[in-house]
Amino acid sequence: MARPDDRRAERLLHVGDNCNRSPLCVVLADDIKQTHIFIGDPNFIVTLWVNMELSSAFKQEILQLLPDEGEELLHVIGHTAPSVAVRVNVARGFVPRHDARRVPWCDCGAYCHGYRPAFTFDPLWHAGAYYVQDASSMFIHHVIKSLVTEPVAYLDLCAAPGGKTTAAMGALPADSLVVANDLVAPRARALADNVTRWGNIHSAVTCDAPATLGRLTHAFDVVAADVPCSGEGMMRKDDDAVEQWSPTLVAQCAARQRGIVDDVWPALRPGGLFIYSTCTYNRHENEEMIAYIADRYGATTVEVPTEPSWGIMEGIDTPFRCYRFMPHRVDGEGLFMAVLRKPDDEPQRTTKAKKSKPTPPPPAVRAWLAEPERYTLSLQGDNVVAVAAADASLIDLLRAQCHIVQAGVTLATVMGRKTIPHHALAPAVARLDEAFGVVELDYERAIAYLRGETLTLDAPRGYLIVTYRGTALGFVNNLGNRANNLYPKPLRILSNHAPGVAPVVVE
Repeated sequence: MARPDDRRAERLLHVGDNCNRSPLCVVLADDIKQTHIFIGDPNFIVTLWVNMELSSAFKQEILQLLPDEGEELLHVIGHTAPSVAVRVNVARGFVPRHDARRVPWCDCGAYCHGYRPAFTFDPLWHAGAYYVQDASSMFIHHVIKSLVTEPVAYLDLCAAPGGKTTAAMGALPADSLVVANDLVAPRARALADNVTRWGNIHSAVTCDAPATLGRLTHAFDVVAADVPCSGEGMMRKDDDAVEQWSPTLVAQCAARQRGIVDDVWPALRPGGLFIYSTCTYNRHENEEMIAYIADRYGATTVEVPTEPSWGIMEGIDTPFRCYRFMPHRVDGEGLFMAVLRKPDDEPQRTTKAKKSKPTPPPPAVRAWLAEPERYTLSLQGDNVVAVAAADASLIDLLRAQCHIVQAGVTLATVMGRKTIPHHALAPAVARLDEAFGVVELDYERAIAYLRGETLTLDAPRGYLIVTYRGTALGFVNNLGNRANNLYPKPLRILSNHAPGVAPVVVE
């Protein structure tokens, strides 16, 4: 952890001494642009902002892009702090705090103003009750709700860490299958963890290049590509975006984006929707890319209904329908998005996978599902996996041609004669509530559980689900004198800090 220099330490102590809550107690993090500190109650974090010096070349680009508003945008980027927002998991029964200001274009999104909750110490964040996401990025939720009206096969091509993936899950019609992909293995693993927290069985996570998924001809009704970009829109949050930016990087990103589109385009069915987005400002990676897709593939842009009060800008110097989120106009970071429809002028082709006879799983596991007849169970290695019967053919295709990190919901791990419930079953919406005994934990014991500590429970022996505020956190194996903690080691809270008050982010 970096330590603040003497000048910053003076600023921190000054703010702490003048805070109405109580004196400064812990430095949480320090970087070029901002310093997060705990003031008194460590569940709330105050952010001190340090001005960022932007390069002259970047400033010139913005002034050319927005002759009338560029100075205002540059001031916001270099001298103001970003907002903090969360999007709640409606499928799990959650709503934003009643006193929270809502994100205008996302009915399940809300801002956390005045403080930044210590999300690490909120059991409900670990349980998948909400996702911390920039408000601008939540526009994908509105786009999908506005344009997709029946169940679809949806590919999120560049999906890690999972913000837009879980937003899609919350917006798509019931029984839509979401395939989330990331090319980099550690990022794909983190993506899988967030998909697991969300609890949607109609899902799969892959780790493949766009060209690999492009070989699944016409497999998807909707393809979303939040493509790697120069990151200009994230400069308030990401110091690397400021340090690494250059006109050369912009050109390299634009070339890479064209390659990604070319590689994945065959996977989109005729008449399907292609959702293109970046978190950058320049036209090379935005409007010019939309023109490229339209010219090369005959695609047409689709109008997304918006309200003038939202502050969204239209595309700059383009005949195509594009949507720009600029932080001097909206309470969110920089985002560009456009929706294109693939021409419906070629015959639909379907890539089929050879069906294999799955190894039958232990029959008792099926009883852990609320509607077992809707799902196909198979033994994948040592794990019992359930996928929706309607999704099975596409998931079989993914297993045959792609690298699957996870698919559906893993119900159990078979170890000899033992069948141990898998952590992924705990947050799954498809789980039968009565399948396991339940033990409610208070805040202190919930944090202890999330750290991987052994608990002592006054409860029946066997596998139990532990909950916090009625929401499943995971499993324990209660032996009587102690309960073995089955919370996965990679997900555990590493901090030894003992919070005194629980954050309240959702209701």
